[in-house]
Amino acid sequence: MLTFRNFNIADWFSFYRIAAAPFLLLILWLGNRELFTWLLLLSYSTDAIDGFLARKLKITSPRGSQLDSFGDQITFVVAIIGLLVYEYDFMEKQAIFIVLVFLPYIFQMIIAFVKYGKATAFHTYLAKLSAITQAFFILWLLFYEPIYWLFYVMIVLGLLETIEEIVLIIMFDNWVSGVKGIYWALRDKRRLRKKAAFKKRTN
Repeated sequence: MLTFRNFNIADWFSFYRIAAAPFLLLILWLGNRELFTWLLLLSYSTDAIDGFLARKLKITSPRGSQLDSFGDQITFVVAIIGLLVYEYDFMEKQAIFIVLVFLPYIFQMIIAFVKYGKATAFHTYLAKLSAITQAFFILWLLFYEPIYWLFYVMIVLGLLETIEEIVLIIMFDNWVSGVKGIYWALRDKRRLRKKAAFKKRTN
């Protein structure tokens, strides 16, 4: 039976990001840009903390990875809404690049739900680099001004990360977490066991 005692400290940091989302939207509605940005920074910080704790305390789990991914996704959605409210002119001018990233991402989400019934939680190195770049750019934009070269780096990383996620979905028949990238997926025992079992049945 799943109870609150089953959740570890890293899970609770993920829960914070999820719970903080409606409060961030409320602050956004009230029009307090500075408070919104500081609390968004706090949410992004918990993402780094829960990952560090999970690895340090060796409490990583598929459930934790899924919670972490959901917390990341909802924080990202809130951040985008914040940019649409406070930096609409910038978002409008860069709409082509933003759509260029979002369309493959939506496609990736669709095929993940079709195949696994839920979003992926691979947590690749490329995804982490993309998330860090994204968080830094969004926060700097909300606190100060846009850094255009960083925006374009963020777009490229976002595209590459989405393409890698799609490839990994194709490579893994079953939902898995903790895949560092395509190179590591090729040697992943979870995938290799499935491949070996298939060969055995066909021989």
